[in-house]
Formats: sequence, C-alpha cells, structure tokens
Amino acid sequence: MTQFDAMKVFSTTLQRDRDVMGERISQWLKDHPELTPVETQVTQTSDREYHCLTVTLFLRGDASKMLAAAPAPAHPRVVVPRPSGTARR
Repeated sequence: MTQFDAMKVFSTTLQRDRDVMGERISQWLKDHPELTPVETQVTQTSDREYHCLTVTLFLRGDASKMLAAAPAPAHPRVVVPRPSGTARR
C-alpha cells in the first residue's frame, strides 16, 4: 500500500445517495485541494435487503483543514482494554 497521511470514507446504503456519491466525492476533493488521493478502495457489501457502497480515499498532504472541519461524534466511543483473563460481566 502507498504511504498516506489521511483517509476519507464515503459510505451509503440508500440508492438515491449511491446515485450521487461520485458528485459528493468530487465536491469534497474540490473543497480540499491540499489533499491528493494516492489510492482508492471501493467496497460493496449486501444482504437480502440492503446494499452498502463504500469508497475509501487514501490521501497525501496537509490533513489539518480536514481534521478541523470534522464534526465531533455524537456519541464518542471509548474502549478500555481489560487485563487478560478478566471475564466480562
């Protein structure tokens, strides 16, 4: 894999969002000219009802603008490792 400084993930299960995903990605790249894609992964997963399309961009450049604009997660997840051999209750 090529070295990268940041990654951006676009993902949707809705058909109408899949139809415009290319435009969303193009607009995001225009809004972040300081970042250059060096690799792209496209993943499609599905079950009987839903199809999920994910495009992951691996980027080189100054990611500080992207990080400053990122919204804080609504429910941050904190994972605290347990010592080995400790049972979950």
